[in-house]
Amino acid sequence: METSVTIIGIVIAVIVAIPIYFSARSSTANKTKILDIKKKYNPNNPQEFDLTESQSNKTLTIDQKNRKFILMNFNPNQQESTYVDLRTVSSCKLVLTTEGNSNRIVKIDYEFLERETSNKITVPFYDFDDDRIKQISAYQDHMFAKKWLKIIQDSI
Repeated sequence: METSVTIIGIVIAVIVAIPIYFSARSSTANKTKILDIKKKYNPNNPQEFDLTESQSNKTLTIDQKNRKFILMNFNPNQQESTYVDLRTVSSCKLVLTTEGNSNRIVKIDYEFLERETSNKITVPFYDFDDDRIKQISAYQDHMFAKKWLKIIQDSI
């Protein structure tokens, strides 16, 4: 009886440990990617990005003192990062694209207006085609984008 209980205990421990291991490994890899991207845009002081938040394969970080913003998209289809120097922009707004007559959001973009040239800089935030969970992620990403819009506007 003791041997079978021990074997069952070991099997349960392995079943629990494997996902925890892969989750920790993935988290470490993402932190390394984020730090590398921060170093790319601020090689001397990547730690100056004082606010960093992640959700749904997206990481947003901002250096409020030096007014720098980075949006990192870690979607499996396309991994990209976009840097915006907030000192050169006068405003930022959220642009929602809906599908036809419905209220279903298919795209969310940040639109920055350059101070001197009045050119628009569009930074893609959410795309329905890249979304695996579809409308559930759209709502969560929309709320996340609104929260960060306020943070960006306060830093401009």
